[in-house]
Amino acid sequence: MTPPQLSIALRTYSAEDPGTWQPVLDRARAADAAGIDRVLVSDHVVFGEHMDAYGRPESGGVVGGRQPTGPDGHWLEPMTTLSVVCGLTSRVRLGTNILIAALRRPVVLAKSAATLDVLAGGRLDLGVGIGWQREEYEAAGLDFERRGRLLDRALEVCQTLWREKSAQVDLPDLTFDSIHLMPKPMQSGGVPIWVSGRLNERVARRLARFGRGWIPWGDDAEDLTASIPRMREAVAAADGNADAIQVAGTLPTVRRDDRSIDLDGTMARVPPLVDAGVTDFRAYMPVPSASDAAVDYLREIVDAFHDATR
Repeated sequence: MTPPQLSIALRTYSAEDPGTWQPVLDRARAADAAGIDRVLVSDHVVFGEHMDAYGRPESGGVVGGRQPTGPDGHWLEPMTTLSVVCGLTSRVRLGTNILIAALRRPVVLAKSAATLDVLAGGRLDLGVGIGWQREEYEAAGLDFERRGRLLDRALEVCQTLWREKSAQVDLPDLTFDSIHLMPKPMQSGGVPIWVSGRLNERVARRLARFGRGWIPWGDDAEDLTASIPRMREAVAAADGNADAIQVAGTLPTVRRDDRSIDLDGTMARVPPLVDAGVTDFRAYMPVPSASDAAVDYLREIVDAFHDATR
């Protein structure tokens, strides 16, 4: 069993033009130096103007959810960003949380992910989901109503190309035979796929077929003690290896009255979540801008996390 890991998000978006994205790169370097296990980036390719859809569960959003930017917010493309981060780091894993994978042509996604994994020395994780925005699919010439099937197609094509010397795919809307993709990802079996979504039959099947890990969404993310056993039962029913599925959860940050982080209080909440099955704790917290201070701050968090999970 993999020991519990600690991840942090890189803020690769901004409501306004930030002038420079150097703080993103500095934070990635600090995470690498401090012993953080994984850095995560998010994804939007384009925006329409109906931002309130993010608050609608029926379209893939979450009740009460609000996007951190408007339609003219600046968002860095995640695979490109991780390629730059790859060259600035040596040990921290590189992840997407999440990549709207269906927006990319499957064969091109397979190639770019394999290339990045090789250049990173086998450090890439792909967290994928269906997204919530109809206009983003329409701008890509894709049917929003078929987004789940499009994601499954993308994942099947990627894993087939990653694993087979001479790949064959025979799907209703995509067929090829004797196709070769090199280089293969460095990681055995291909780049690990983390499936995001509320637990339902479709997500359970997706986890069973493709998933190394689950990124819970909505109510399932709020009550992991209840949702993780349900996930494992549903994945087993879909003929998947339920016990092998890793689970992402938010590090439950405790703050003092002055809004500073109570590190002892935060880490006291970690062991029960480990017992519940959380394997990757994702921390969302401010980090000092100065390099040395950022490394010292993150190293203190890493040390406390390791103490709490021993």
